Amino acid sequence: MRRSRSGSNWFSSGTDIGAGTGLSTKLFLDAGHPVTAVEPNAAMRAAADELLGGYKGYRSVAGTAEATTLDAASVDLASAAQAFHWFRKTETKREFARILKPRGKIVLFWNSRLLHGSPFLEGYEALLQRFCPDYARVAETYPDSAAMADWFGEGFEHQTVFPNAQLLDFDGLRGRLMSSSYAPRAGDERHEPMLAALRALFEATQKDGSVNFAYETRVYAGRPQPA
Repeated sequence: MRRSRSGSNWFSSGTDIGAGTGLSTKLFLDAGHPVTAVEPNAAMRAAADELLGGYKGYRSVAGTAEATTLDAASVDLASAAQAFHWFRKTETKREFARILKPRGKIVLFWNSRLLHGSPFLEGYEALLQRFCPDYARVAETYPDSAAMADWFGEGFEHQTVFPNAQLLDFDGLRGRLMSSSYAPRAGDERHEPMLAALRALFEATQKDGSVNFAYETRVYAGRPQPA
């Protein structure tokens, strides 16, 4: 089994499920691991191909967490970043068990935005509540630690939570908001008022031209169990 630059000798192939534009996939490729990006959205998959096409260990497929198109027992690691809340949990559990090798593992991770702790964080939450009617429905889909332990079952091995943050200028903040599926798009009557409110919030809370977009990063790891 090929040894990666990181020194691990158990991980020779992995898959990033719900890979989107490839940002999480790139982390594994940069560490020397070949990765198959599984992404159902053609535009996002094309963006990932453009970003990562130069990596020898990269390939992408049109698939979902519930039907990856990957061969049985073909990967050492199944990972998903900021995507697990979209998956159908029972079908995904069955598919992960199918595609992983006998020693294979699952790693699921995402950023949970902090709602309190600074005028910016609290103002941003209020802005979402005011202008994004789908926000509450989407926000409620992120599972907590108890739900993740239940999903892994006897295969649950590890969880960790650590602080994380982005320092964003206004363009970065605007891009962060508009990358959210619940943000009203151009043409919606709420779009321009939302951006005006975002600008006002930024100007009121920025320091040295940026705001601190604070998260908790949650990581859950374990082995697949039959659904």
